[in-house]
Amino acid sequence: MHRTAKQIHNHLKSANNLALVSHQNPDGDTLGSAVAMAEYLQTLGKEVRIFCLSPVPDKFDFLRHIGLVSQDEKIFAQADTIAVLDSGDLKYAGVAEIIKDTAATIINIDHHATNANYGHINMVVPTASSTTEVVYNFFKTNNIHTTPSMACALLTGLITDTDNFSNSATTYTSLTAAGELLRLGANWTLINNQLVRNKSISTLKLWGVVLSRLNKKSPSGGSPAGGEEIDMAYTYLTTADIAEHDASEADVEGIANFLNKLDGAKISLFLKEMPAGKIKGSFRTTHEDMDVSALAKKLGGGGHKKAAGFTADGSITDIVNKITSMIK
Repeated sequence: MHRTAKQIHNHLKSANNLALVSHQNPDGDTLGSAVAMAEYLQTLGKEVRIFCLSPVPDKFDFLRHIGLVSQDEKIFAQADTIAVLDSGDLKYAGVAEIIKDTAATIINIDHHATNANYGHINMVVPTASSTTEVVYNFFKTNNIHTTPSMACALLTGLITDTDNFSNSATTYTSLTAAGELLRLGANWTLINNQLVRNKSISTLKLWGVVLSRLNKKSPSGGSPAGGEEIDMAYTYLTTADIAEHDASEADVEGIANFLNKLDGAKISLFLKEMPAGKIKGSFRTTHEDMDVSALAKKLGGGGHKKAAGFTADGSITDIVNKITSMIK
């Protein structure tokens, strides 16, 4: 990573107009990476904007420079450099068609093992807990001063992707980075109040609906008859549920990670109906012998060994049966 970090740093110093990309349906990692990078680039006197195909949830309003995020595709028109943060491919980022004819240099900064290395320069570190950890080390390698607001943005991503330092992405390096970011001025209390202690009564009622549907399925369709089978716990949310509870994407966020605390199944799966007959799926596992990114990849998605996702056509029942068959 050291050599690539230096290469990216040298390129950014020579660039003039930069566009940063946060993936659609943004989380704290992609946004935290982008706003921290944007602040650094502004100190270099660069013109910089952040593109995101989806609106930014209000809960991230506490991040400085979040106002730079735009859904205006025109920001790519004058860009000589496009840096995509936290996306395994350009389709997931939401810009595959938008920038397909661009002459700009594409910089790919990510931590997903399934990353397609689509950039002219790729800084992909699968062992990192989050893209914000990658950006933190990028700043450290290049002796870039990290302000309190940059530290807060980076810690936001670390907290998001480690599920508040409770999932398997939590490592010595992620905890070390978190400690250093706190020393640099990151506001733990602010982040915790905005992203962890933020569930309303209506949101928890919606979660209650999801949890009431929790079920378990094994490849044989029944109880294990001999040897260990790969049981999968799953649940789902329909568009009707979302409409009834007037729910937003932010209200649903966190359900997949919550299911990761479940005992008694090797894989957990949360399915959500989307517009136009699409189903969005999120896999989680805590078992060392399971790689859910391999399952997600077969369904057109990707992610990490322990956390991955996909979007597919079909009904919830069809997709559950298909996945069960794949596991078998």
